Amino acid sequence: MTGSPIVGAAVARLWRDLTMPEVALPHLELTGADPVVPSSFAAGAAAQASLGAAVLAAAELWHLRTGRRQTARVDMRAAALECFCHFSLDGVVPPTWDKLSGLYRCDEDGGSGHVRIHANFAHHRDRALAVLGLPAGEATERAAVEAALARWRADDFEQAAAEAGAVIAAVRSFADWDRHPQAAALADLPTMSIERIGDAPARALPRLAAGGLPLAGVRVLDLTRILAGPVAGRTLAAYGADVLLVNSPSLPNIAAIAETSRGKLSAHVDLATAAGRARLAQLVAGAHVFIQGYRPGAIAAHGFAAEQLAELSPGIVAVSLSAYGHVGPWRERRGFDSLVQTATGFNHAEAAAFGASTPKALPMQILDYASGFLMAFGAAAALIRQQREGGSWHVRVALAQTARWLRSLGRVADGPSAPAPSIESAMRAYPSGFGRLMAVPHAAELSETPPRWSRPSMPPGSHEAAWPDA
Repeated sequence: MTGSPIVGAAVARLWRDLTMPEVALPHLELTGADPVVPSSFAAGAAAQASLGAAVLAAAELWHLRTGRRQTARVDMRAAALECFCHFSLDGVVPPTWDKLSGLYRCDEDGGSGHVRIHANFAHHRDRALAVLGLPAGEATERAAVEAALARWRADDFEQAAAEAGAVIAAVRSFADWDRHPQAAALADLPTMSIERIGDAPARALPRLAAGGLPLAGVRVLDLTRILAGPVAGRTLAAYGADVLLVNSPSLPNIAAIAETSRGKLSAHVDLATAAGRARLAQLVAGAHVFIQGYRPGAIAAHGFAAEQLAELSPGIVAVSLSAYGHVGPWRERRGFDSLVQTATGFNHAEAAAFGASTPKALPMQILDYASGFLMAFGAAAALIRQQREGGSWHVRVALAQTARWLRSLGRVADGPSAPAPSIESAMRAYPSGFGRLMAVPHAAELSETPPRWSRPSMPPGSHEAAWPDA
């Protein structure tokens, strides 16, 4: 394995944690070094290492299916560019944030705490506004939120908002987070986990045609909506999987669905109805992989916990994403990348590195993207286990654990002075049912089977809720 020693060691550790074969590691080529983005954290290394593990696992599955090996390559700058989620539709770059999303000062009794509000979904916005005693809807302006928060302590508002179902995080230092009960609950857990959850024979995968991609014929159900989960499904699609994105007809999506749906089929299934649950159960019966990003316990209420999936489809690989992990007092708490950065200390530490007077976010949503790549890695690794050992498998990834892993990669002393990378020059045109899509290509390469998306991104409900060859 070539490239940055930090990245090489990170990939090797991830690889060994999932007991993947050592013989594969020399077949990964890594180029570039931090800093590739303006940050004091090794964001480029995190992007490259997580994606490197994913593409190498795909190559290892290809070796298992063909008896041949190929070289996987990831450039650090290209991997970082993929993590910016920068795209345009018909020449327009969609806004990333709602006007009320972002950082606010809390000033109860002269304090100087801060909170970050995530208001991109209307129901999350309105729940936060209700806690503040402000009118729901788009008419409420940021100045009103600022005035209301001046009467709150940051941690009190964080707790009240969580109890109301809003999505808020108080700014903490690393030391504050390390003392938090949730951090203590996660302290002894690995970056990601893979667990056998049932007995089943090895499931024969379709025979690969000449030039077939590593995951050709692998069926993936993608029940995710924001970034990390959709990135995992998009990555698996780039390696040849048949990925069926399942959305609820009654839930909103973010604009990035146009970019993260490349390579996927996109269908509606309403799990609030008996008919919808029955339809999903039929899809599960034919699936090899099931990816979901519901809060721990939520998908089980619909009958699709990992152990239930193993009964419906013996030999399945279940991949679960959460914000703060599946154990601890915050296990059911809602969260997104920006909020996990805030809660776990990154915004505080980044501000100190830049000499900023207010908390500072990382330049891209690296927790989402690294988690998405780790989910793809875990899915491919579990498929390899399934082929070799049989069994049903459960892979767990959490944004907070990815944050802890990013922190372990160390700091980049000259990172704050690094220039922002040019993204526009890297963008390419892709077919899309959302409009003319310009986006960054997949950063990983394979020497024998170059990754590609064979299907255009399409709006939710564009396809039947069925497997393509059913």
